[in-house]
Amino acid sequence: MKHCVSALMLAAATVVGAPDFDSVSSKAKRDLDAALAELAAVQKQISEEKIPLSRQMNAAEESVLEKRKELDQRERDQANQMVDLGVLKKQVEGRTKQVEYLSGLFNEFATAVESRLHDAELKRYENTIRAAQAAGDNKELEPVESLEQQAAVLGLALDRIGGLLGGEVFEGKAVVGGTIENGKFAVFGPVAVFSADTTPIAGTAKLNLNDEWLTVSVPPEGMDEGMKAILQSSSGALPVDTTMGDADKIASTKETFYEHAAKGGPTMIPLLGLGVLAVLIGIFKYFQIGFIRLARPRDIQIIVDRVNQRNNKGAIEHASRIRGPVGEMLHVAIEHANEKKEYIEEVLYEKMLKVRPRLESYLSVVAIAAATAPLLGLLGTVTGMINTFKVISVFGTGDPKTLSGGISEALVTTEFGLIVAIPALLIHAVISRKAKGVMGAMEQISVAFINGVDPAICEEEDEPAPPATPISSEPPPSVDTDSGGDTLPDLQPA
Repeated sequence: MKHCVSALMLAAATVVGAPDFDSVSSKAKRDLDAALAELAAVQKQISEEKIPLSRQMNAAEESVLEKRKELDQRERDQANQMVDLGVLKKQVEGRTKQVEYLSGLFNEFATAVESRLHDAELKRYENTIRAAQAAGDNKELEPVESLEQQAAVLGLALDRIGGLLGGEVFEGKAVVGGTIENGKFAVFGPVAVFSADTTPIAGTAKLNLNDEWLTVSVPPEGMDEGMKAILQSSSGALPVDTTMGDADKIASTKETFYEHAAKGGPTMIPLLGLGVLAVLIGIFKYFQIGFIRLARPRDIQIIVDRVNQRNNKGAIEHASRIRGPVGEMLHVAIEHANEKKEYIEEVLYEKMLKVRPRLESYLSVVAIAAATAPLLGLLGTVTGMINTFKVISVFGTGDPKTLSGGISEALVTTEFGLIVAIPALLIHAVISRKAKGVMGAMEQISVAFINGVDPAICEEEDEPAPPATPISSEPPPSVDTDSGGDTLPDLQPA
């Protein structure tokens, strides 16, 4: 500071000149004294303010330390709170899982209770069960409210158990004689009885498929008195169905032949026609072939002996006793007995050829019926499935009743197709075997006759044969063509 003043004075002296040095010096001195006084005042002010400022600074430092301690404490508290919050979150998650588990248990319990309820009790407890099932999925309800609504099913089940143990009668509706009637129900295990208020009818109640109301099945006369007494006075003799209603259900499924066949639709008309035709033909052919009388070995021996004795009249008389195609064939054989054996064979073979079509007549119709019946059944199956798919395309698969018509037609026609085809095959086999048996017997008779005739007679010239005895056209008595397989002896010339 002093150097500055001196420099100023020198500068001023240089500018002003020597004569003004004193004035400048005095002025500089005055300025110096003022500056010194000012400096002293500032130093005094600084010394006066230094202590309070240091005190304030100490106080501020102490305050900062306290704030820092407080901050550390807050940070520690926040960390502890975060730990506690994490624990609480885990507890909340655990409680939430418990609530969900309980809700699931209540839903399962509600479903189990509903499945164990008798159909008569569904209308009574339906609202409570539906509310409990809906509460588990309702997000708008508080967990406590949801559990309370679901827990109502538990109280319902307990009340129901108490009612079943002590006996309980409650109001309800059921279908009696095609109309819905008000009345009273009483449930005993799997059985529920109902008595109408307006009509003196009591019986067991059951729910049919796709029906909304229960239908009352009236028991035999005299068995409903105990039901009425129980529903009116809570005491009486109750008839018990040991089959738990299964016998009634099975009885309701029974149907007449006409009802069962009507389910097959229009295909059943030709199908049943073929079956009836095959049976009638089978009966007719069985008796037609069965009444054909075959010659016994003794008859052939008698005829051959008389032919060898040149007693053709006696042989024809004995052959006339054998009615039918066998007698006719022997009659022709006796007439040509004096001709060559080759010619006799041709004549007899021609006679057998004439008999064969008569024996095998109408058998082709039975064979056609046996082959056509399964095809008609298949046709009915195809048309029934087409109708079923048409119904499905319109109504969907929700209601089984809408599908039962087409499915019944599809199955019933197949059933009757086999019912017709199998007996037709058996009839064809039996009648064919009997016809072949007759033809085999005729062939055996012709061979026995040819082998038994004396060759000397066959070599003789033709002699006028006695007039043929006409063969009666009356039906011959029945004879079994399968009588133990008797064979004709190899006859030798007499």
